[in-house]
Amino acid sequence: MKSIEEQLARYKSVHLNKKNIQTHFVGVPLIVFAVTLMLSTVAFEINLEDLFGLQLTLNFTLAMAIFTVVALYYLALHRLLALGMLLYIVVNLLLAEFLRHTEGVMITAIVLFVVGWVIQFIGHYYEKAKPAFVDDLSQFLIGPLFLMAELYFIFGLCPDLNARITPIAIDKRRALEQKNRQS
Repeated sequence: MKSIEEQLARYKSVHLNKKNIQTHFVGVPLIVFAVTLMLSTVAFEINLEDLFGLQLTLNFTLAMAIFTVVALYYLALHRLLALGMLLYIVVNLLLAEFLRHTEGVMITAIVLFVVGWVIQFIGHYYEKAKPAFVDDLSQFLIGPLFLMAELYFIFGLCPDLNARITPIAIDKRRALEQKNRQS
């Protein structure tokens, strides 16, 4: 598994333009919520017969299952960032749970998903670089974590992490631009 520094530096290398980062603060949450909403429409129950003398039924959604695994991945990468991501994930899951039974939920999720991606691609127009996931699909999971890291950096948290990833990201970007000029 790549380190948090490697993951964030790779993502940041194509997210150095301020306008691009600003669009991502809108686009990525829209996409994540849309996916959460879509996955929340797939629900299942687990019946635990007579556990401690009680009839207990646990209700889960596919979103809960998948985001539990994602949260564990974030925890393996960086505990403090994972804490922020856990809060973010729980809020998304609660909102999705509240909305998943409403009429037109899938249409709403699809619209949010498309709008989120349009905003993302507008940001990459300013960046003049392709999105990180084009070369590495794991970057889909790193996008939300990158934004959480950027929030932490804005509030003065994890300055050592920021100091480690930024020079690596700049070097990666220079190498990418040099490669593009040669081709």
